[in-house]
Amino acid sequence: MGVLKDRFKEKGDVAAAEIKDIIARHGNQSIGEVKLAQIYQGMRGMTGLVTETSLLDAKEGIRFRGYSIPELREKLPKANGGTEPLPEGLFHLLLIGELPNNDEVNHITSTWQRRSHVPNHVFATIDALPMTAHPMTMFVTGVMALQTESNFAKQYAQGMSKKDHWAAVFDDSMDLIARLPRIAAYVYRRKYKNNEHINPNGLLDWAGNLAHMMGFEDDSFKELMRLYMTIHSDHEGGNVSAHTTHLVGSALSDPYLSYAAGMNGLAGPLHGLANQEVIKWIFEMQEELNTKTPSKEQIGDYVRKTLKEGKVVPGYGHAVLRKTDPRFTAQMEFGKKHMPDDPLVQTVWNIYEAVPPILQSLGKIKNPWPNVDAHSGALLVHYGLVEYEFYTVLFAVSRALGVLASLCWDRALGFPLERPKSVTTESVKLWLEGKDEIWEG
Repeated sequence: MGVLKDRFKEKGDVAAAEIKDIIARHGNQSIGEVKLAQIYQGMRGMTGLVTETSLLDAKEGIRFRGYSIPELREKLPKANGGTEPLPEGLFHLLLIGELPNNDEVNHITSTWQRRSHVPNHVFATIDALPMTAHPMTMFVTGVMALQTESNFAKQYAQGMSKKDHWAAVFDDSMDLIARLPRIAAYVYRRKYKNNEHINPNGLLDWAGNLAHMMGFEDDSFKELMRLYMTIHSDHEGGNVSAHTTHLVGSALSDPYLSYAAGMNGLAGPLHGLANQEVIKWIFEMQEELNTKTPSKEQIGDYVRKTLKEGKVVPGYGHAVLRKTDPRFTAQMEFGKKHMPDDPLVQTVWNIYEAVPPILQSLGKIKNPWPNVDAHSGALLVHYGLVEYEFYTVLFAVSRALGVLASLCWDRALGFPLERPKSVTTESVKLWLEGKDEIWEG
């Protein structure tokens, strides 16, 4: 079946047996309580999913299979001459649960290179959209057009056994991840570079080839893409894009359909679209203050003005984290190494010093610290990637690593159709009066 696929099946068989035993022995044990406020307020804090690939701790930040971002930057294999981790290695870790060696990472690179061909009808479908369409609309449209290539859909229609679902999902996931850089770069060149496209370079790694096809040949930009694709890949299962991919996949929709659904969630302004909102907010601040290098005092005044207008400061706050996002810190370290004197990057650092104390003074903000979106745009602008509407597409390419690795595990573990119970407010009122037992359904 292939080295990676064989190893995944070994891991999946062991994990499935272990989970079956846990359910048999402890399936009736309670794991927390649901409060009425939670079902009305976005299910915050409710434990309702199993996601094997990563875990988000409010105080420590994201850990991928137990490894922190600093540990991944140190331990994952690098490109020749590079210092940032290759996303191929991160995918191996998410899928197998073990740090890969160089040969294992090179195997994934070469596999994705072989699987990266995108049929012409995909480009024709993207071309049918108006140039005014948002890049995420073009990107997801391309993914949906690519669904014609789904192994899972074809095999399921022919009567595939349930025990083989994981294998078809694995193949679809590998194909889809391999092809996403080509689709993303096509959208970028179509919308922003006069429809002048660049052919893939079969000698480059996955993230390096994306940079090349977009038209960025600077080695440090390729390094940024490797870091970006690694740290944006996964954030446990409750975020909108991961949860949506998991939910749609639970209906046995193939990985193309499931991933496209998840990326439509990523395109929301409260999720992945936030990264473009950050750089837009900074540009608007610079324009209003008539300076590219606002002082900390000017930034503080503009922040207060933003809050007074009933708006949020984009890039600050997180639903779970209660500290500075380690993904922000990783990007700040990259900036200090590659562009310490860049005025926009320095402005991001000054915002970092100005915003948290102001938010803390309000007394209502649980997390005044920056998240991943607060920094990424400034790094991209430094290299000339100023088209901030495209930033969410880069996020989407990266997020494929996490959500599709999780989807492979969903099918390997035989997770069922996800169908939580819902209630009406009228039934809630009756329950509060002791006249209904809505929680027993």
